Amino acid sequence: MTPSLADLTRAFARIGVLSFGGPAAQIALMHREIVDEHGWVEEKDYLSALSFCMLLPGPEAMQLATWIGWRTHGTLGGLIAGGLFVLPGACVVLALSAIYAAFGGVPLVAAAFQGIQAAVVAIVIEALLRVSRRALKGRTERMIALAAFLGLFALALPFPVVILAAGLAGAAWLAKGTAPLSPAPHARRDHSLRTALIWSAVWLGPLAALWLIEAGLLAQIGLYFSKLALLTFGGAYAVLAWMVQEVVQVQGWLSTAEMMDGLGLAETTPGPLILVTEFVGFMAGWHAGGWAMALAGAAVALWMTFAPCFLWIFLGAPHIARLTAQPRLAGALAGIMAAVVGVIANLSLWFALHVIFGTVTALDLGPLRLSLPDPTSLKPVALGIAGVAAWLLLRRHWPLPAVLATAALASTLATLI
Repeated sequence: MTPSLADLTRAFARIGVLSFGGPAAQIALMHREIVDEHGWVEEKDYLSALSFCMLLPGPEAMQLATWIGWRTHGTLGGLIAGGLFVLPGACVVLALSAIYAAFGGVPLVAAAFQGIQAAVVAIVIEALLRVSRRALKGRTERMIALAAFLGLFALALPFPVVILAAGLAGAAWLAKGTAPLSPAPHARRDHSLRTALIWSAVWLGPLAALWLIEAGLLAQIGLYFSKLALLTFGGAYAVLAWMVQEVVQVQGWLSTAEMMDGLGLAETTPGPLILVTEFVGFMAGWHAGGWAMALAGAAVALWMTFAPCFLWIFLGAPHIARLTAQPRLAGALAGIMAAVVGVIANLSLWFALHVIFGTVTALDLGPLRLSLPDPTSLKPVALGIAGVAAWLLLRRHWPLPAVLATAALASTLATLI
């Protein structure tokens, strides 16, 4: 059964508003709505397309939504479904970013965000446990995860190098096939080159224009997030440490605290967590030039993050049957997913050190570069809130917004007392 364009639009408008809870919940929501309730896509096609989307950089749930739209109504359907999946969350993140920029410096508001930062430590640990259950299926995967962690935490290797090495290791040692997709409509291979040219221009044309016209902050934001879009395998958590390193330590666009606050805000919104890039673009522009530059920075970050998702789907969707049957591609994905466990473990430790201790220093020992906290700078309130947040998430299974609200309230009360 093929839906009308109006039915597709209504369905994804509803999905976009309700898509809380991360990619697993979002994928389950789409499955219930699209496969179970309406029967617009067959089960085996949905699962095979999901496997394909997991091979791609970027948010797999948003790309799966785009594929569903493309499958039912071609390019227009893909634009509607993918756009509506992201738009509600993008609007919420924009509003929260504006509130944060205007009032984040108020003492009680700042205290609330310190509580959110402590809760983020627990949130990232939960993500680590969730991803490890899915990705670490054998000894090889565990070795890749450990190597990724040590490469980032102890050797300070660049994130792209770690991901590339993991993909090569997976292609060599974890190759396996997947169930092929049934023949799809719109699968015209002679249009592939034209599709690649058009959607590459849609993605990178604005970046070229920014370099020609401005060649300043907006162009730098566009260049960085276009690179990040190529490396976002395994979800937003996988690239957050690299993002922090770039936007905080290299570019100086945000502080560490602002970066963690942005992640906490993005966790409370519908849509993919990678919408945190919109917050980063907004705050970078805010610091550089106020409201106008903030809005422009948010728009550039959004465009460079999500425009390539349409390129990957419109270019690759007609060829999913062939691509998903490639054992080496599946093995590369398995290797990258295993490395993501190590990446998130490094991120968890990094967040914990910077939230729970006031002073963290880098110690260089030959090729090793270790982050060591000053024990005298321990922040007991932050440690306590992080512990309670972990208990509420992992043991009591509270919904994420309730945990964040509790952490913010606890930190505010501690400040008042």
